[in-house]
Amino acid sequence: MKNCVLYGRLTKDPVVRYTQGDKSMCIARFTLAVDRRGRKEEGKPTADFISCVAFGKNGEFFEKYGKKGGKFLIRGHIQTGSYEDKDGKTVFTTDVVVDEQEFGESRTAAAPAKKE
Repeated sequence: MKNCVLYGRLTKDPVVRYTQGDKSMCIARFTLAVDRRGRKEEGKPTADFISCVAFGKNGEFFEKYGKKGGKFLIRGHIQTGSYEDKDGKTVFTTDVVVDEQEFGESRTAAAPAKKE
């Protein structure tokens, strides 16, 4: 099985696009920063930056609620692929395809404090 569970923060707002045709579908791509357990560098936690993609309703969720710094819990599966770049070199990719998602914190906790 290629299932995974990730808990982390969005590194920036998702990149969202819609497919063409009669049945248009939302595709949201984003990177999730997931803290590593264990050893820390100079007192700072280290993180892995995981490429993720969400399709359809899951993509629409991230289009609506996904903002830089937002914390999310994602359940998905790993998908690998490859393509040729403009120089003709093969580039290999690994993404987590989102099957389910949840907020990792309350939306009020995620919102920046208002300045008075």
